[in-house]
Amino acid sequence: MKDKKLEKVDKEKEFGKNDENKLSTNTLGNTDGQGQKRQDIRDTEEPTAIGINASNTNTKSTKGKRRKIASLVLAITPLIILAGMVYFLSSPFGQNLINTGVPLPEVTIEKVEFHENQVVAFIRNTGPEQVMISQADINDRIQSAAIEPSQVLPRLSEAKVIIPFFWNTAEPYEVGITTSDGTRFSKVIDAAAPAPVPNINQFSVFAMLGVFVGVIPVLIGLAWYPFMRKITRNQYNFFLSLTAGLLVFLGIDAFLESNEIAANNLAATFNGQLLIPVIIIATFLGLFYLSEYFGKRAESKLSFEYEKEETEQNDTRRLNAQNNFQESSVNPLSKTRVSSSSLTNPLSNDMIGLAQKEEEKNRVEKKEEEEEKLTRLIDKRELIKPLTLSLMVAIGIGLHNFGEGLAIGAAVLLGEIALSTFLIIGFTIHNTTEGLAIVAPLAKTGKLMIRRLVAMGLIAGIPTILGTWIGGFVYSPLASIIFLSIGAGAIFQVVYALAVWMSKSLRESSKTNKAESVDLGEITGRSGSRLLASQGKSPTAAIIAGFIVGLLIMYITGLLV
Repeated sequence: MKDKKLEKVDKEKEFGKNDENKLSTNTLGNTDGQGQKRQDIRDTEEPTAIGINASNTNTKSTKGKRRKIASLVLAITPLIILAGMVYFLSSPFGQNLINTGVPLPEVTIEKVEFHENQVVAFIRNTGPEQVMISQADINDRIQSAAIEPSQVLPRLSEAKVIIPFFWNTAEPYEVGITTSDGTRFSKVIDAAAPAPVPNINQFSVFAMLGVFVGVIPVLIGLAWYPFMRKITRNQYNFFLSLTAGLLVFLGIDAFLESNEIAANNLAATFNGQLLIPVIIIATFLGLFYLSEYFGKRAESKLSFEYEKEETEQNDTRRLNAQNNFQESSVNPLSKTRVSSSSLTNPLSNDMIGLAQKEEEKNRVEKKEEEEEKLTRLIDKRELIKPLTLSLMVAIGIGLHNFGEGLAIGAAVLLGEIALSTFLIIGFTIHNTTEGLAIVAPLAKTGKLMIRRLVAMGLIAGIPTILGTWIGGFVYSPLASIIFLSIGAGAIFQVVYALAVWMSKSLRESSKTNKAESVDLGEITGRSGSRLLASQGKSPTAAIIAGFIVGLLIMYITGLLV
């Protein structure tokens, strides 16, 4: 019975195993079938998913465009409202609603020229309404006059009033213009002088004036370069500070001169005295950005050239190594023979030693070459800053001299100054110090750069010639104010750069003096360092003294002009 029971149990186990095998087989089959079905579904769904992604992308781009359009509409809406309000106020209904009085006319006589047997007045309507010119007079005597292009002047338009009149040189005259409502406007000329006529002779006169006033003085100032190269660190700080004093005086002079032109020759409508600080600040920030940009660009260019040269040398070394390896691998048996013979032949050992020494020598030469290249790179980088600073000084002085040339040419045109030997001598002495300002930042570079210095001198001086031409033939008060303000902003930016450079030089001087005092203290004791300190080697004192001396030099030489 037990055997039968055991057989029954064994059969049940076998039957269970068979069922499990069938079940697993069916499960695997079902799994394979489901996998195949899933794969088919994926294959059919992939194009659908791609289409959904494309539609999502289109939806996002559409939403982005809508947002941009909405932002643009929100930005334009205030302008549309403002334009509508301006249109309403300028319409007849708006004018009747607001205007409660009669606007006063305003006519500005910008300049007066004296030609042969006639006086020409250039006028501009700077009032709120159009005006009509009814008559002209000289010294309160009504004169016949021709008005071009028309007697009626809309707001801010200009006209030329030609008055036939026999005038005398160096005599004062008052030119008057009367409008249709009886309002009179006048301009006083202290001394009549013939207006320059654009011809070769007059161009040559103004060119020579610009050369003597701007170009030659700057080039004379560059002659201090050999002396500046031999000065000590404290003396260098003194001359840098002196340069800053010179430039500060020039900047203040340009600012005051532009304010004087705005007050006397420019209509109040143009807000010339507000325009001046705006141009100065804009020029300062613009040149500050340009100086930083060009300085970083030059440094990156040097780094790129250094890396390029290093890469080329590495490629050459790698190619030589590959060639040597190929030559040695052509006949490996010969190499083996040499190595085996070197065990018994002392001469081959000497050759191996020589080869090792040669390799060590090449390694040392390579290291020295890399150090030399790195030193050259550092020297070039250290040269960039003073060179850029001198160039910015030259540009700032050039812009100032352009405005100065405009003022000189206009003064000759308007008869405010007479060309004389004393005047030219005064300008020459006054502007000679500008060359010193260009030279000072390059004094400690250790390299002789005559060509670059001459180029910078021409950059600073030649604009004077252009200014005298423009000011003498086509004088404009607004243009004079703009260029004088640009010159002032450029000069103040250069002064800022000089201040940064002087702070660096001051730190270097402090370190040098401290090291010298420590060395002297080690040799002679504490009394030695006290002795050195008592000798007056203070860079701060040199900087303050240089700045004050620079201001005084420009003031004293300005008395000659």
